[in-house]
Amino acid sequence: MNTDVLTTPAVLILLGPPGAGKGTQARMLEDKFGLIQLSTGDLLRAAVAAGTDAGKAAKAVMEAGGLVSDEIVIAILRDRLGEADCAKGVILDGFPRTTVQAEALDTLLSETGQKINAAVSLEVDDAAMVTRISGRYTCGNCGEGYHDTFKTPTKAGVCDKCGSDNFKRRADDNAETVGQRLAAYHEQTAPLIAYYSDKGVLKSVDAMGDIDAIAKALGAIVETATT
Repeated sequence: MNTDVLTTPAVLILLGPPGAGKGTQARMLEDKFGLIQLSTGDLLRAAVAAGTDAGKAAKAVMEAGGLVSDEIVIAILRDRLGEADCAKGVILDGFPRTTVQAEALDTLLSETGQKINAAVSLEVDDAAMVTRISGRYTCGNCGEGYHDTFKTPTKAGVCDKCGSDNFKRRADDNAETVGQRLAAYHEQTAPLIAYYSDKGVLKSVDAMGDIDAIAKALGAIVETATT
């Protein structure tokens, strides 16, 4: 990324279902380009902890058991984009989720003189994702990760790393739940794909391959979109 020609901080959006590797790839982009990953959950927690006006509003809604409105999220994002560490640009992970949020984000960025440089869709094969996620389990003692198909302990029932026989699985890492999460994601995100495609900023990356290969493809997109 040639920061010499950037007049405003870059804004990148990562779209992808749970398990597609958004978090991993965002961290790699942070390291390579100096961008800051911003997720809705982290933004809300930080604003509440900091006691900002928007954070106080979010806290009141959450304590009442409600959903934080788009207006509050946008206000929190506006505050965050103005902080010094966002000067090189940001990666939005988990926001926007709807076209209404996307339009509100466009309005916010027009106020700051910024724009969406690229919205990157991490493309996955649903059947393969069900296998990938539903087969995961970890050692309950040391946290070493395993998989029913791709990575089993050398000695059945015994962790290679620490020798424990205490293994655990996430309750929602089962084929039915993963399938439902993928279906919900596609239903929710399809309008966003069309929205950013119409704006000419949508890019797609095959997210089923090697992590480094995916990172290289994403890096090329960032280079092109921000120069």
